[in-house]
Amino acid sequence: MHVEYAIVGGGIVGLATGLALLQQGVRSLAILEAEPRVAAHQTGHNSGVIHSGVYYRPGSLKAQLCTAGREALYAFCAEEGIAHERCGKLIVATQASERGQLALLAERATANRLSPVVLAGEQLAEYEPHVAGVAGLWIAETGIVAYNQVAAAYARRLCAAGGELRTGWRLAAVRRQPRQLTLISATEETVTCGHLITCAGLQADRVARRCGVEPGVRIVPFRGEYYELAPEARPLGKALIYPVPNLNFPFLGVHFTRKIGGAIEAGPNAVLAFHREGYTKSRLAARDLFDIFGYAGFWKLARRYWQTGLGEFYRSASRAAFWRALRVLVPAVELAHLQPAGAGVRAQALGPDGQLVDDFSIVSGYRMTHVLNAPSPAATASLSIGQHIAQLAVADR
Repeated sequence: MHVEYAIVGGGIVGLATGLALLQQGVRSLAILEAEPRVAAHQTGHNSGVIHSGVYYRPGSLKAQLCTAGREALYAFCAEEGIAHERCGKLIVATQASERGQLALLAERATANRLSPVVLAGEQLAEYEPHVAGVAGLWIAETGIVAYNQVAAAYARRLCAAGGELRTGWRLAAVRRQPRQLTLISATEETVTCGHLITCAGLQADRVARRCGVEPGVRIVPFRGEYYELAPEARPLGKALIYPVPNLNFPFLGVHFTRKIGGAIEAGPNAVLAFHREGYTKSRLAARDLFDIFGYAGFWKLARRYWQTGLGEFYRSASRAAFWRALRVLVPAVELAHLQPAGAGVRAQALGPDGQLVDDFSIVSGYRMTHVLNAPSPAATASLSIGQHIAQLAVADR
């Protein structure tokens, strides 16, 4: 098979990129996904939040793409009849020392074209009756959706527009030729293309190296573990309830997320995973462990934030510790309300200097475009990210 563009990775970003290319008039395109189905990893284990963009530095690629992508996603869900809700979220300052960060978030929200409502402590109950705090920030643009349904709809549209989707197709090697690339699968099936785009998520750095491109970063997996509130505790949250985050990290702290269907998830933490697909605590892989602990960038990160990391491991091991973090926001939540739920693994790009890559990172090679870091809000902004990647790829050909 020969196509103009091949995309390795059938998660939500790869699918959205394929849609964007077809909309730009590309005649032939194939999505090559290693797993038996699309959206098997980060997309399929997503929290389901449609992010507003409140946290992102104004002017950053994340901020720009989130604003456009959020509204495009709402419109797409309405067109496809996908259940979603623009329910809003409350960011709560639980102590006076967090007021400064809350004010910074309000400034960022305004700069990112949101309509934040700054709340005094006594006003919080108007939005979330069971919350405890000294101040808050209401962001009405936040919503919820099931992203596996969104990805499935992207795949249907892509195939209807003439794109090809192949699952169970794992890239093993790439052979460069004067006018094309030959992609070779683990089963020795070949696909030739004029341009390759990789959106490989948890394997992004390895796939880039397999293609002969040095990514300059290492993917370090972080597992986010969730509990679900027992049905009788669901009235404790009307929408989404978040703490004021530490903006030095890409993680937002444990919070309450209402899901489509009415369930409420609590979490996630952010614990180092010992397998790039380590959705359970017991799963580990020697290669992934070597990639983490053999990387100088990891040790530089660990020296700075070892206490934070130990705290995350403790909260992972102790349901009571997880509960204590949650009841800072909602004192009425009880330990007995917490029921084990699922987990996701975040593909976090880490530089050799020990810095977590915070923004989207995309690099080019010979007839190639590699997406190395597509953190949250990648699902929210998938349609606008897909357009951005497609424009870069077309310009590179």
